[in-house]
Amino acid sequence: MRRRTLLTATAAAVPAALLMGLDDALAATPAPPGAGPLDGRLAGARTLYDKGAHTPLLAALPDLIADAHSAAASRRSLDQARLSAVYSLTSAVLIKLGSYDRARLTADRARTWAEISGSPLAAAAATRELAIVLRHQDHTDAAQRLMSSAAAELEATGLHTDATAAAYAQMLCTLAYTAARGGQRTEALAMTEEARRAARRLPQVVPSGRLFNLSPAAVDLYAVGVHWALGDAGAALEAGKNLRPEQFPTAERKARMSTDMARAWWAWQRPEQTARALLDAYRASPGEVRDRPAIRGIVNELAERHPRTNGVRELHAAVTRA
Repeated sequence: MRRRTLLTATAAAVPAALLMGLDDALAATPAPPGAGPLDGRLAGARTLYDKGAHTPLLAALPDLIADAHSAAASRRSLDQARLSAVYSLTSAVLIKLGSYDRARLTADRARTWAEISGSPLAAAAATRELAIVLRHQDHTDAAQRLMSSAAAELEATGLHTDATAAAYAQMLCTLAYTAARGGQRTEALAMTEEARRAARRLPQVVPSGRLFNLSPAAVDLYAVGVHWALGDAGAALEAGKNLRPEQFPTAERKARMSTDMARAWWAWQRPEQTARALLDAYRASPGEVRDRPAIRGIVNELAERHPRTNGVRELHAAVTRA
């Protein structure tokens, strides 16, 4: 039944065989294929995620999980942190696809291996993925407690590097959005402003390879989502009016900018602007529109309710033929 649930949630977006292969790898870790250095393969997997290339990423994950487990048998903290990172990445893509039960399983494993490794950055990444899953499963209070604790633990390190400062700002952004989804306006807006302050020291262009690729512009993008979640589409559009694709380093973030603006336009009852934003997102990263159930749902609603609006037919055709 649990496999059926996973497959049903994402069958329209990715091949079922890939999900079955990942499901099997999560149930019983396969023999390690020894397909090459893990650092390079993990970087390659993250690049696939950053492109929104969810199908090839799913294909790569079972072998990556197997080899990361084999490496972690060394009991070296670096290998353990790397295994945590593999599970965090797995959780992130499953969240994209709406497979929350499996994402919760992988996020739990990511947290376990992060704790074993002692890496504060790996722990922050894993905790964030788990909090996102809990939020999607309507456990908002638990998600907020997790994120508050993670932010406090990072702050206690002193935030002496840009990497830890970026992680801290990211925790605040996620905490703000989680509070907004829980209807806690005051806390959500306060956390958004705190995230802005924390991000002031960060570079406008995120260095390649950083685990938390947060920048001041990324915090402004989170503000769009916070206002949308609070039911204030006008404030969301105002928060995002100066954002531009070139401010974001990856196709996934460029597309996310457009999908977040599309959600605000849709809540503002502007179908043409919604379709235009979603076409921009699709051009940046088709998977960000095609594979995310909530965004694909907007596409379908546009096609049903506004079939003659400019851009809607083009958008629906692009997404459904993919």
